[in-house]
Amino acid sequence: MSTQSVNHMLKILKTLGDHRGFDRVINKVNVVSASPGKVVCELKVEDEHTNQIGTLHGGMTATLVDIISTAALLNTERGAPGVSVDMNITYMNAAKVGESVLITAQILKQGRSLAFATVDFVNKDTGKIIAQGRHTKHLGH
Repeated sequence: MSTQSVNHMLKILKTLGDHRGFDRVINKVNVVSASPGKVVCELKVEDEHTNQIGTLHGGMTATLVDIISTAALLNTERGAPGVSVDMNITYMNAAKVGESVLITAQILKQGRSLAFATVDFVNKDTGKIIAQGRHTKHLGH
């Protein structure tokens, strides 16, 4: 991991979070590492991220799949964000308030018009997988 890659990723995430829209939730995420087509971030689950039973909200997870996989896509040679055409999240375990979650987004394939990414959410302390997202984006021509 180079400092330049992490700094580039920090700029990307700051740009995504610097508006009044929904993407501002990214401001609570810290970049751990970045390399071409791959980004690792960390989120400490806070009350504002939870559902009524005090665990990481599925909608928050879905939003992070969208934003962090897009950041990984922006961190490729092509650097195009694309437009979502399909997203799927499998929820396997809960993350509670105070727990730290490692979020790893990786571009699996980037073709002429489509890109495919996977995003894993893992409890930092236990190593348990919390959720896995898959995201397909249309890149244009």
